[in-house]
Amino acid sequence: MPRPPTSRATPWLVWACGLAVYVLAVAHRSSFGVAGLAAADRFGAQATVLSLFVVVQLATYAAMQVPMGVALDRFGARRLLTFGALTMALGQAGMAVAPGVGAAIALRVLVGSGDAAVFISAVRLVWGWFDRRRVPLLTQVTGLVGQLGQVVSAIPFAAALHRFGWTPAFAALAALGLATAGLAAFGVRPGPHDEPPLRRGLAGLGATLTSPGTWLGFFAHLLGGVSPNVFVLMWGVPFLVRGQGRTPAEAGALLTVSVAVSLVAGPAIGEFTARHPLRRTWGALAVAVATGAGWAMVLLPATPRPLWALAVFVVLISIGGPASLVGLDLAASFNPPARRGAAQGVANMGAFASAVVVMLAVGVVLDARAPGGAPTLADYRLALSVVLVPLAVGVVGVLVTRPRARAAAGLSVPTLAEVFDRYRGTGGPGPR
Repeated sequence: MPRPPTSRATPWLVWACGLAVYVLAVAHRSSFGVAGLAAADRFGAQATVLSLFVVVQLATYAAMQVPMGVALDRFGARRLLTFGALTMALGQAGMAVAPGVGAAIALRVLVGSGDAAVFISAVRLVWGWFDRRRVPLLTQVTGLVGQLGQVVSAIPFAAALHRFGWTPAFAALAALGLATAGLAAFGVRPGPHDEPPLRRGLAGLGATLTSPGTWLGFFAHLLGGVSPNVFVLMWGVPFLVRGQGRTPAEAGALLTVSVAVSLVAGPAIGEFTARHPLRRTWGALAVAVATGAGWAMVLLPATPRPLWALAVFVVLISIGGPASLVGLDLAASFNPPARRGAAQGVANMGAFASAVVVMLAVGVVLDARAPGGAPTLADYRLALSVVLVPLAVGVVGVLVTRPRARAAAGLSVPTLAEVFDRYRGTGGPGPR
């Protein structure tokens, strides 16, 4: 029988413990971006080598989504959150004393592996402790609150790095990681809506991987997340500064716009998802159209764009960040609860795996076009157009898997014309 919460506050307290782990996971994830210049001095590495830290960490995060999803179904959110926090803390402790580039890159693999366990586990707490009607909005809030981790890395961590140096700053992050591991171990517990864990972690994995609903979630996540990941995590600042001729301060301001858009769009998308569950894919496709329009604004013109146009571009692609979480909602709702972790792990790969491919492809094109290391706007326009390929793949993927997922679930969805007729009062009561 389901176990009722001990008090009204229990769901919120358990969720808060998961959120604390996720906030610090984002701080771990973004810490190397803040420490890039210090890393160049410490390791004597060139920019191309330093970029491997981001790519390797993100690739590890994407590759570990399925194993971590399977482990989540087998062991539950408490163990996965504790494992993730401890693994990231170990990686950051190693970074504090890393002797060279090779060791440091290997340690970023540890950070990426631990990070992979955290978000899907935090989302599992939402599904386990709250009513289904609240899940889409609280999933969005989970993602938004987690972004406070970027503030942790950008302000206190950066200040500690500047004042105390490399080793104390990374050691402090490791210590905070141990603290959040304690929160997860003692503050997280199974919720009243959780299913019993699978006895064998791999049970049902084949069915999850062949479920059209799983891949519908994957492609919806890809559509929203690939562009903001590529832009924010690697190529946004170089494109704005070197390609568009903007100052570093202006580039930073535009990245701040991206965060602000997520804060506004996230709750709105969560509420739309909760109110119109049968139209979630239309929302994902609409965001893909907006994203494509944003890229067209900056890739088609041969001259630098005015600041207002760049701001509109950032707004259009940044909506995709919170919209990508619709993919996790789709994957979960089209799979049995016992396989929810594996399904959401596959879906969560969509944006990150495609972003890694695009990041590498952009670098290859830029190196080929500008071997001397001084790419022009024309070079960036050609290189960044690579992002349109996964967007096209995502649109096709959603359109192909959507009817299959609905058919497999026995779901009959009224057409937009039928809905319109119902609201006009000419089509009868119709399905609701």
